[in-house]
Amino acid sequence: MDTTHIHFTGHPDCGNCPIRHRAVCARCETDELAALEQIKYYRSFEAGQTVIWSGDRMDFVASVVTGIATLTQTMEDGRRQMVGLLLPSDFVGRPGRERAPYDVTATTDLVMCCFRKKPFEDMMVRTPHIGQRLLEMTLDELDAAREWMLLLGRKTAREKIASLIAIIGRRDSSLKLRGDKGPLTFDLPLTREAMADYLGLTLETVSRQISALKRDGVISLEGKRHVSVPDVDRLLEEAGDDTDGGMLA
Repeated sequence: MDTTHIHFTGHPDCGNCPIRHRAVCARCETDELAALEQIKYYRSFEAGQTVIWSGDRMDFVASVVTGIATLTQTMEDGRRQMVGLLLPSDFVGRPGRERAPYDVTATTDLVMCCFRKKPFEDMMVRTPHIGQRLLEMTLDELDAAREWMLLLGRKTAREKIASLIAIIGRRDSSLKLRGDKGPLTFDLPLTREAMADYLGLTLETVSRQISALKRDGVISLEGKRHVSVPDVDRLLEEAGDDTDGGMLA
């Protein structure tokens, strides 16, 4: 992995971690957190920087603390397909797998809480709380992958935009320990160009659909990034979803 421009930050207290209640360590007791503390470190990446290339050997696993990254695969002829988003609290890497299956790229400035891989694998054996939580997160990721297939393959442009806004908004609400039944207010971390690229749409289509959602009262915007959703159920209807499953959880 190219470590150029990777910046190491200090270690915040685990008790004040913004993803503590959703991360792989969510169920850990005080002594288990202390053991994790001995094998963790932080890495930060600038927007656009590659975290790891597909096929590279991974000597760490990590949780996204702040920012967003993408998972992409490149075909032999150079075509690229995004296969998922990594949002705060999402887990990167797989215990027992030596090499990365996807390119991981920072979409925004990104901070990751990393664990040295072999010690983490050893801790999983000794600490059921970690294995249990990782299983839950893996099943959530499977649901997310299925939702992403639906989003890219069958949804209309309007439904794609509404889905992406719902995904990010509800994750933001979850991290802030707010319910998702009332209004949502958050900053959209993706540019419209990035949204177009990831959703397989043109920039013009993204702008037109966001304007339509705003005009119809589904969302309100302050500037280009600050989003308010007065009625989450209506946004989910616009996204073509009638359950709380998949990536919207």
